[in-house]
Amino acid sequence: MQHQTTFIIEDEFHAEQQGEFKTFKDAFSELQQRANIPWNEIPNRCPCTNWENCERNYQIIEYDTTQTPWKELKRKDVLTISAKETKWTTDK
Repeated sequence: MQHQTTFIIEDEFHAEQQGEFKTFKDAFSELQQRANIPWNEIPNRCPCTNWENCERNYQIIEYDTTQTPWKELKRKDVLTISAKETKWTTDK
């Protein structure tokens, strides 16, 4: 069976998927764009009622899509966005 993967951006704090991508590079590019969007604007504004004091913790998760349910292969913290800061948590 051929090994196939997909990459999901997830906001770990809110358990909210933020997009599906073919490569890690594509997902990372999306987060580079989000890093330039203010913390209080969509898609960076948190969905919770305490959004002004909360943050987004974006991860990129690699899944093997040949299995049902998909098998998680890797999970990497990448970017945190809040009112305080925009912080890369891995090498860009």
